[in-house]
Order: sequence, then structure tokens, then C-alpha cells
Amino acid sequence: MSRNNGFVFRRPALARSVADGLVGAGLQDFTSGLFLAAPRRTGKSTFLREDLIPECQARGWLTVYVDLWADKEKDPADLIASAIAGALVPFEKGIRKLAKNIGIEKLSFVRTLSWDFTKPQLPVGATLTQALELLHSAAEKSVVLVIDEAQHALTTAAGINAMFALKAARDQLNQGREGEGSGLHLVFTGSNRDKLAHLVLGKSQPFFGSSITPFPLLGKEFTQAYTLHLNAHLAETNQFSAADIDDAFELVGRRPEMLRTIIGEVALELGEASNLGQLLQSRAELLRAGVWTEFESAWNALTIPQRAVLEVMVERSQNNEPFAPFTDSTLMAVGKALENMGSDVVPGTQTIQACIDALRDKELVWKSSRGGYALEDKSFGDWLSARKAR
Repeated sequence: MSRNNGFVFRRPALARSVADGLVGAGLQDFTSGLFLAAPRRTGKSTFLREDLIPECQARGWLTVYVDLWADKEKDPADLIASAIAGALVPFEKGIRKLAKNIGIEKLSFVRTLSWDFTKPQLPVGATLTQALELLHSAAEKSVVLVIDEAQHALTTAAGINAMFALKAARDQLNQGREGEGSGLHLVFTGSNRDKLAHLVLGKSQPFFGSSITPFPLLGKEFTQAYTLHLNAHLAETNQFSAADIDDAFELVGRRPEMLRTIIGEVALELGEASNLGQLLQSRAELLRAGVWTEFESAWNALTIPQRAVLEVMVERSQNNEPFAPFTDSTLMAVGKALENMGSDVVPGTQTIQACIDALRDKELVWKSSRGGYALEDKSFGDWLSARKAR
């Protein structure tokens, strides 16, 4: 679903397909967890809240949603724990009864005095596995935990530990259970595929072996429906073309919010119907040019070695390859990039490290707490590729 000026576009078929995958009943198997990647502002979070979560609830599952960018001042681990604690609040009476039935010694963290249900936090000593197991038992439903911008968990040690804890909870709650009867389903989303991939790449990562699923961007069905909505508010002699709307949508990376901005600007200077397509395209190009001008300025402020390192990172990102800064292949690739830029600098590990540190300071490169690297904004890679092509 996407909202634009009161317009609502739903994607029920996609929601059903994802929900089927969570229980292993679809064409894709997400029983080990769904890792959904898409650029920012392409409708991913809206789809989660308005389409996927209602679909899960309609199937009788209890959903818990947490956005790790909701409060960047808090540790991601605390945000996850708070979301689960908040989901437990409606079941306070059932939890007390459950604790009594199974014996307080088996659920030591559920104590009348130590757990204040008015606060969205777990008792001291309670693990995520315990809390999720308690939630599943109290609700008597499968639990779907949806973590938006999950890659942010990788920025702190506690966040990474929380990811390992969720894997352990998944394994424990689903042991001996299959399909609809599974105890816990996990959905992770990220606005940067490379960052999200750090959860699944490498044997030391919490969800090693899982794969990243690209989020299907809004297509022509969306622009056709949106065009009908817009034209219903316009004179018959002044109608938008669905093809023109779609061309503008493509120029801004199929981002509904940016398309809405363009429509709002065009509405202020509506010309004749024959001129609407030109107005749409020019506004879309201006909007994209503004973003790309920022990238151009950032690029011009870099040293030649920094540009070479960034160029190699972009190439690896577009090939869906991890960037390992100090390998022989990376040193050779950076050296070749320097040569192509007319530099005679021979890169070493210290040069690479200094460049990465500078690129992080300029907020062009992101680093996980375990030393993995990725582009801060993958759109920068699109701009650089277009620049090289020119």
C-alpha cells in the first residue's frame, strides 16, 4: 500500500505471498526468517504496516513491530526488548496465571514486584527468548516479529547480541513445530542491501546461510491507479497520462513520496493537457538533479585515493560482493582505479584504512560494530555509475 494525497494503493497479493513464505507454504521459503531489502522511501515500511501486518493478524498471528530508526539515541537492543515488553502488557493477567501454573521457579523473572507492566521494558535478567516464549504461551498464537531497518542493530554490540538471541528464540520456539503452528516468525527489513547482508554473510553472523530478498518496487499498477485518482480531480481537458506519471516515477527511483512532491509542484502551474507530461518530467529531473548535485559536491571534496576506494566499494556493491578492505584483490582493484585516475600512488593497508576513516567521517561509508563496510547510501553508487557512463 502507498498513500498519496488521500490515495490508497494496497498490495494484498504480495502480503499473502510473503505470509505464505513465512510458514513454508509459498514459492519462497522464509521459515528461517525473511530479509527484505529496498531503498528508502519506496513504500517498504508502509507495506509492512498496512499490508503485511494486517494479513498476519487476519491469519490469527500476533504481530510485534519495531522500527530501529524510530529513536537513534537508543540502543537497537533496547528498542527490540521494549517492543516485546509492550506486546506482553495486554496479557498481564494471563502471565501471572501462567507463572503460577508452571511454578515461579521456572519463570524466575516474572515476579509481582520486579515487573512493572506500566513500563515498556523487560525485567532485569529476562532474555529475549524467555520473553518471546512467554508471549507465545500467553497469547496462544504464533508470534511474528517485524524489525524495520534491522541493519541498525549491527551498529552496537548489544544489537548484534540481540540478533543472536532472536535466532536462538526462533530455534527454540519452532522446535518440533511446522508451518502455521510455528511459534515465531521473523521479518527483517533494511533500506540498504549491503548493510542488511551483514546479518547473513559469514559464519560468524547470526543468520548465516539466509538470503536477502529484494522488495518488489511499486510498478505500473500503482501509477495507473494513481493517475486515475489524480484525473478524477481534474478537468476532462486537463488529464495526466499514466505513461508520463510512470516516467516521472522512474526518474525519482519509484519513490511515492517524491512523486507526490512532483505532483504538488505541477499542480501549482498546471498547463494544457499536452504540457503536463513535460512539466512532470522537468520537475522529476530537477528533483533528481538536486540529489545528484549533493553527490557531485561530496565526490569533488574527496582526495584521489578516497575516490579510488569508494569506486571499488561501489563496484563490489553492484556485484553484491562484500567489501574486504585489506585483501590482495582489493589492493589491486584500488591500485588499478588510482592508475585510471592518473595517480601513481601505490596503495597499502594504511592508505586504505585512512581513506575508509575519512569516508566514514564524511558519512559516505558505514561500518558495523564487527568491522564490515558498506555504502551509507546506495543511491551514491547509482550516481557514480551514471557519472562514469557520461
